Amino acid sequence: MSSARKTKLKLKAVKPRNPLVAPAARRKAGAHRKSRAAIRRDEKMALKKQLREG
Repeated sequence: MSSARKTKLKLKAVKPRNPLVAPAARRKAGAHRKSRAAIRRDEKMALKKQLREG
C-alpha cells in the first residue's frame, strides 16, 4: 500500500456557534433610534396638538 493511502485527513472540529447571535441579528440589533413610522406618527400627533391649541 502506498503512503498516500495510509495518511488520513484530519479536520479540526469547528467551534459551535452562539445560538443567541442569530436571533439578535434578525431583530436588527444595532443603533437605537426611532423607526420612520414612529417619527412620522410623532410628527402627526404634534401637528394635531398644535391645531387643537392654536
